[in-house]
Amino acid sequence: MIYDHRTYTCRPGTIKKQMALYAEHGWQAQCKILGLPIMFGVVETGDVNSYVHIWRYEDAGDRAQKRAALAADSAWIAYLKLSAEAGNLVSQVNQILTPTDFFKSRPD
Repeated sequence: MIYDHRTYTCRPGTIKKQMALYAEHGWQAQCKILGLPIMFGVVETGDVNSYVHIWRYEDAGDRAQKRAALAADSAWIAYLKLSAEAGNLVSQVNQILTPTDFFKSRPD
Protein backbone atom coordinates (compact mmCIF):
# COMPACT_ATOMS: atom_id res chain seq x y z
CA MET A 1 0.00 0.00 0.00
CA ILE A 2 1.21 3.52 -0.81
CA TYR A 3 -0.30 6.92 -0.10
CA ASP A 4 0.00 9.93 -2.39
CA HIS A 5 -0.03 13.05 -0.18
CA ARG A 6 -0.59 16.21 -2.24
CA THR A 7 -0.46 19.79 -0.98
CA TYR A 8 -1.58 22.64 -3.23
CA THR A 9 -1.09 26.30 -2.33
CA CYS A 10 -3.35 29.02 -3.70
CA ARG A 11 -2.78 32.73 -4.12
CA PRO A 12 -4.07 34.52 -1.01
CA GLY A 13 -7.81 35.09 -1.20
CA THR A 14 -8.47 32.44 -3.87
CA ILE A 15 -8.75 29.14 -2.00
CA LYS A 16 -12.57 29.29 -1.79
CA LYS A 17 -12.73 29.97 -5.53
CA GLN A 18 -10.40 27.03 -6.21
CA MET A 19 -12.42 24.69 -3.97
CA ALA A 20 -15.63 25.72 -5.73
CA LEU A 21 -14.04 25.15 -9.14
CA TYR A 22 -12.77 21.73 -8.09
CA ALA A 23 -16.08 20.74 -6.48
CA GLU A 24 -17.96 21.58 -9.66
CA HIS A 25 -15.53 20.35 -12.31
CA GLY A 26 -12.82 18.13 -10.78
CA TRP A 27 -14.16 16.08 -7.86
CA GLN A 28 -16.36 13.63 -9.77
CA ALA A 29 -13.87 13.19 -12.61
CA GLN A 30 -11.03 12.43 -10.20
CA CYS A 31 -13.00 10.15 -7.87
CA LYS A 32 -14.43 8.21 -10.84
CA ILE A 33 -10.92 7.01 -11.67
CA LEU A 34 -8.98 7.16 -8.38
CA GLY A 35 -11.78 6.26 -5.98
CA LEU A 36 -12.48 8.33 -2.88
CA PRO A 37 -9.44 9.91 -1.23
CA ILE A 38 -8.39 9.08 2.32
CA MET A 39 -8.57 12.81 3.07
CA PHE A 40 -9.38 16.03 1.26
CA GLY A 41 -9.24 19.18 3.37
CA VAL A 42 -8.20 22.78 3.67
CA VAL A 43 -5.38 23.83 5.98
CA GLU A 44 -6.66 25.73 9.02
CA THR A 45 -3.36 26.59 10.73
CA GLY A 46 -0.01 27.40 9.18
CA ASP A 47 -0.32 28.02 5.45
CA VAL A 48 -4.07 28.70 5.35
CA ASN A 49 -3.92 29.20 1.60
CA SER A 50 -3.36 25.46 1.12
CA TYR A 51 -5.37 22.29 0.75
CA VAL A 52 -4.32 18.67 1.05
CA HIS A 53 -5.57 15.43 -0.40
CA ILE A 54 -4.34 11.89 0.21
CA TRP A 55 -4.99 9.00 -2.17
CA ARG A 56 -4.42 5.30 -1.48
CA TYR A 57 -2.99 2.92 -4.08
CA GLU A 58 -2.11 -0.76 -3.94
CA ASP A 59 1.41 -0.09 -5.24
CA ALA A 60 3.36 2.11 -7.66
CA GLY A 61 1.93 0.24 -10.65
CA ASP A 62 -1.65 0.82 -9.50
CA ARG A 63 -0.87 4.52 -9.02
CA ALA A 64 0.76 4.82 -12.45
CA GLN A 65 -2.18 3.09 -14.16
CA LYS A 66 -4.80 5.24 -12.42
CA ARG A 67 -2.87 8.49 -12.91
CA ALA A 68 -2.47 7.70 -16.65
CA ALA A 69 -6.20 7.02 -16.95
CA LEU A 70 -6.92 10.30 -15.15
CA ALA A 71 -4.56 12.24 -17.43
CA ALA A 72 -6.44 10.87 -20.46
CA ASP A 73 -9.95 11.58 -19.11
CA SER A 74 -11.74 14.36 -21.02
CA ALA A 75 -13.57 15.69 -17.95
CA TRP A 76 -10.30 15.88 -15.99
CA ILE A 77 -8.53 17.58 -18.90
CA ALA A 78 -11.35 20.15 -19.03
CA TYR A 79 -11.01 20.77 -15.28
CA LEU A 80 -7.23 21.25 -15.56
CA LYS A 81 -7.80 23.82 -18.31
CA LEU A 82 -10.31 25.74 -16.18
CA SER A 83 -8.00 25.57 -13.17
CA ALA A 84 -5.04 26.90 -15.18
CA GLU A 85 -7.17 29.70 -16.61
CA ALA A 86 -8.35 30.67 -13.10
CA GLY A 87 -4.72 31.06 -11.99
CA ASN A 88 -5.44 30.31 -8.34
CA LEU A 89 -2.65 27.79 -7.77
CA VAL A 90 0.93 28.83 -7.05
CA SER A 91 2.55 25.56 -5.96
CA GLN A 92 2.11 21.82 -5.61
CA VAL A 93 4.07 19.36 -3.45
CA ASN A 94 3.58 15.60 -3.81
CA GLN A 95 4.89 13.00 -1.39
CA ILE A 96 4.58 9.22 -1.67
CA LEU A 97 4.20 7.64 1.76
CA THR A 98 4.53 3.99 2.72
CA PRO A 99 3.17 2.56 5.98
CA THR A 100 5.60 1.47 8.66
CA ASP A 101 5.82 -2.21 9.61
CA PHE A 102 3.57 -1.70 12.63
CA PHE A 103 0.88 0.23 10.70
CA LYS A 104 -0.55 -1.83 7.87
CA SER A 105 -4.03 -0.36 7.66
CA ARG A 106 -6.48 1.59 9.71
CA PRO A 107 -9.65 -0.24 10.67
CA ASP A 108 -12.65 1.64 9.32
